[in-house]
Amino acid sequence: MKSVLCILSSEFCNRHNMDKKNVLVLGSGGREHALAWSLSGSPLLGNLYIAPGNPGTGLLGENIALKPGDYASNDAWFGAVAELVEVKQIDLTVVGPEQPLVDGITDFLEERGHKVFGPSKGAARLEGSKTFAKWLMHKYRIPTARSTEFSGDTVLDDVEAWLKVENTEWPVVIKADGLAAGKGVFICKNLDEAMEHLQRIREDDSLRKAAGRVVVEEFMEGEEASVFAITDGRNARLLLSAQDHKRIGEGDTGLNTGGMGAYGPAPVIDSRMLRQVEDTILYPTLGAMQLEGHSYRGVLYLGLMITDEGPKVVEYNCRFGDPECQVLLPAMKSDLLEVMLAAVEFRLEETEVEMSDEHYCCVVMASGGYPEAYAKGKEITGLDKVADDVLVFHSGTRRDAGGKLYTDGGRVLSVVANGPDLRGAISRCYREVEKISFEGAYYRRDIGAKGLDR
Repeated sequence: MKSVLCILSSEFCNRHNMDKKNVLVLGSGGREHALAWSLSGSPLLGNLYIAPGNPGTGLLGENIALKPGDYASNDAWFGAVAELVEVKQIDLTVVGPEQPLVDGITDFLEERGHKVFGPSKGAARLEGSKTFAKWLMHKYRIPTARSTEFSGDTVLDDVEAWLKVENTEWPVVIKADGLAAGKGVFICKNLDEAMEHLQRIREDDSLRKAAGRVVVEEFMEGEEASVFAITDGRNARLLLSAQDHKRIGEGDTGLNTGGMGAYGPAPVIDSRMLRQVEDTILYPTLGAMQLEGHSYRGVLYLGLMITDEGPKVVEYNCRFGDPECQVLLPAMKSDLLEVMLAAVEFRLEETEVEMSDEHYCCVVMASGGYPEAYAKGKEITGLDKVADDVLVFHSGTRRDAGGKLYTDGGRVLSVVANGPDLRGAISRCYREVEKISFEGAYYRRDIGAKGLDR
């Protein structure tokens, strides 16, 4: 796998008058490690900073621990980011996670004259509010599932009563309106499962906070896949399609997680389907956001269900997926930094994006017990045995003063391999995963199985 993504000629750089650019990546997970890795290969890059970063990103640039450390919609954290941008003379800030985008970090920095790759607060509502996204899709006739919305002080009781009395179709999908780290969506096969999931929301502080409003959707039959596009609001450049594996258990069983693995391209998204996605979903969504006064710039994640009636939207995300990002960026032959700058500077129309024709597989290694309670502080070994052309992106890790690496989160590492076909990519990936160990390590062994079936 290539170590440098794109080599631009000096003639190209001179033509566009591109000086070296200092870049700040906000975030600390596997997605941000992949972003830092991809950006580090750009000949346009000056200095690379990651805040707060992780042990993996620290090998590519300078990690900076912002205070206060957690993402929050408050002046202190936003102010700390702005100060860092000014002190380090940052030319472009790349926002990895969704929470700062939904909270308005792009608006905050742009108001101070700084360039940001990521949508505005208004545009990020596509992910930040399920009810807004459904309203937009229904208004502009973007294909999606039928749905019913609930709100108010007794929202969970109202959902329960509706399911018991009014609902006549099973299964259904219950979605918390707000952000829930990928864990706010519940597929319910029957009433008993629905009651269990509603009780889970009641007992979990973060889920309860996200469920100030609730959407109940029809269950769509088909196969899920994701399409990603970088956009300046009017023009868009498609990246690799991918298929995530959300459930903790093999065969897509158990609780939802932040993602246990991904592969791309997804065979269910062929060239004909991709054109249909562009025509019926991607560009109508960008047009709708413009008409609503929130032009969308950044990366737009289209979570889709490929049904017998065509592609329909399951969800929008306002950032790169995790772990989809870990397969998208290694497949990108074009210079990520140049493409991001083109989107921010409204010149994407003159910029092309070239993707590899190889296949990519990512397997997430997690702490035992995730997505529920899990232990931290388990020593990680075997990374030195992984093949040089296989990537290992850090998520929940920490390094001690002596250089030893330990687990420090639910999702610990993302292992990524490529190959001329999907079977080869999957085989190589699992071969390298088996070289890495830590106490309680868990990973799904069926990543990419749906793709192989096709």
